[in-house]
Amino acid sequence: MKFRILIFCLLCTALATQAQLTMPANGGSTKATVAEMIGITDVTINYGRPALHGREGKIWGQLVHEGFMDDASFGKPIKMPWRAGANENTTISFSTDVTIEGKPLKAGKYGFHVAYYPDRCVLIFSNNTEGWGSYYYDEKDDALRVTVKQVPQNNVTERLTYTFSDQTDSSATISLIWEKMAIPFVVSTELQKLQIASIEREMNSTKSFDPQTYLTAANYYLEHNIHLDKALQYAQSATRIFNNFNTSYLQSNILRKLNRTKEADSVINVALNKASAQELNRYGRLLLNEKFYDKAFEVFKSNHTKHPDEYVTNVGMMRGYSALGNYKKALQFADKAKAKAPDERNKQAIEKMIVVLKEGKDINS
Repeated sequence: MKFRILIFCLLCTALATQAQLTMPANGGSTKATVAEMIGITDVTINYGRPALHGREGKIWGQLVHEGFMDDASFGKPIKMPWRAGANENTTISFSTDVTIEGKPLKAGKYGFHVAYYPDRCVLIFSNNTEGWGSYYYDEKDDALRVTVKQVPQNNVTERLTYTFSDQTDSSATISLIWEKMAIPFVVSTELQKLQIASIEREMNSTKSFDPQTYLTAANYYLEHNIHLDKALQYAQSATRIFNNFNTSYLQSNILRKLNRTKEADSVINVALNKASAQELNRYGRLLLNEKFYDKAFEVFKSNHTKHPDEYVTNVGMMRGYSALGNYKKALQFADKAKAKAPDERNKQAIEKMIVVLKEGKDINS
């Protein structure tokens, strides 16, 4: 009999640990997750959201104690910061290395704590992520501490909230906001370094079977004027896999950047001979954007000669003459383009450009 009771107790214990009912968070708090990407870095914060419940004016320095509070709740006296939320350990994770307020922090998941003072806040990123609140905090687990200034808020925030703001491609400000106080800290990444490492890693994966992967990598290096020899290799690989005007145009631009002008001209001339009317028009537009008006006009003219009755080539001639200041000729081709407009939206766009041309203004401005 005793054996059966023992077995029953063991089964109950096993079931209790494996089949907990899903219930709301304790104390009226809610659980929340907020996540964003900073550049290519994933940042995720998991936290409990306590509410004011009429305690306005009694949060900072009272409910949220000042500094490090003496505590021995679990038999081990500690100096305990605030849990930066409610219930379980607030955690924050970074998928890559980052800097917090200019100080480096490795990729990983961290317990997040705050030591509040009236004139500053000490933010603590702990290697211990499994504690209950800050009750198991141990400064030996600290991965990083930074000090920031809290910012008073005009509006009341009922439930504690984490937000991302002031985003750039490589940084963002994360703020803990509650009652009428915000605690902001800046997270930054070395985006270009991370992006280069990501490109080179993924170029050695199955993604390298897609020609678009080579184009994306080459474009990134070209736009940032870095690793141009590598960019040329990728552009040439893309051309071998999928030889069209776009791949040749990219290859030509990289060669030009490397001061290999004759090779660049040779590549683009071959590409122009096999380009479609749409591709030639797009190339002409690119030349206009780069202020090569005469060269752009020659491309538009050649395109129109090959495809005289197409909407896109008449639009090109309109733009080409406009760039050269010959608005009378531009208007003639505008009328032809309007007559061949494929839909009402394009027709209306031409009509607006006609108005500009009649005012003696360049439609490319």
